[in-house]
Amino acid sequence: MDEQAVLAAFDEQVRRHPSTDGRVEHDTDVIRSFGQGWTGVEWSSLDAARADGVIAAQITAFGARPWEWKHYDYDEPADLPARLVAAGLTPQPPETLLVAEIADMPSDTTPPDGVTLVPVVDRTGIDDLVAVHDAVFGGDHSPVGRALLDGITSSPSTVAAVVAMAGATPVSAARVEFHPGTDFASLWGGGTLPSWRGRGVFRALVAHRATLAAARGYRYLQVDATPDSRPILRRLGFVELATTTPFTHPGTGAA
Repeated sequence: MDEQAVLAAFDEQVRRHPSTDGRVEHDTDVIRSFGQGWTGVEWSSLDAARADGVIAAQITAFGARPWEWKHYDYDEPADLPARLVAAGLTPQPPETLLVAEIADMPSDTTPPDGVTLVPVVDRTGIDDLVAVHDAVFGGDHSPVGRALLDGITSSPSTVAAVVAMAGATPVSAARVEFHPGTDFASLWGGGTLPSWRGRGVFRALVAHRATLAAARGYRYLQVDATPDSRPILRRLGFVELATTTPFTHPGTGAA
C-alpha cells in the first residue's frame, strides 16, 4: 500500500466530500456535517492567522447543538489542538486512523462456537445494536439507532449493520458505512461485551463487513481504532495512517 497516496485519497474522497444522514455545509476553510448520528467539523484547511476566527465562527454556526471537531494530526496549523482547547473544546481520547485493502484481508467470517451473526434489517435488530453499544461504550446511542434506520431503509442503503447473538443475547454489534462515489467504506462500533472478548467475535464482525463492502465494489476499509482494537486490526492487514482526536463542544445553550 502506498500509504501517502491512500491517505490523500481518504482526505479528498471522504473528509472533503462527506456522506451524512443530514446536511453538509462547505465553507472556504471548513466542511460541517449536521446529522442524526454525528454533527461537527469533518475537514479544515487553516493557517495561524485565520484559525482562531474560524473556530469562533464554528461555535456560532453549530449554536446550541453539541458538536465535534474531528482533528487529524496532519491538519494545519500545528497548534490547532491548543487553539481548540483555548476556544472551549475538550479533547477526547485519540484514535488511530487505520486503512486496509479489502482484497488483502482474510475472508473467513466464521464466528466462534455458540455465536451467530445476524444482519440488522428491522427495529428489533436496531434495538439489539443500541443495547450493545450502550453497554460497551456507555452513553445513549439511540441517535445512532435512528440514523441507522434511515440508512438501511434508504435506496440504495448507505449503511449495513450486524449483531452477534449468543442464543437470544446480543453480545457484539457493528456497522459499516458506504461512502458513495469513493473507494472507501468505514467501520464503526464493533463493541463486544466483556465476557465475550478474546473469542474471535470482533474478528468475525470485521470480516463480515469487509465482505459486504467488497460486494459493493469498495477497495478500502477505514476505521478509527481504539487501543483495544488496534492490535487485532493490524493483524487483519490494517495500516496506521494518522492519529485522529475528537474535540467536543457542548453547544452554546442558545438557539
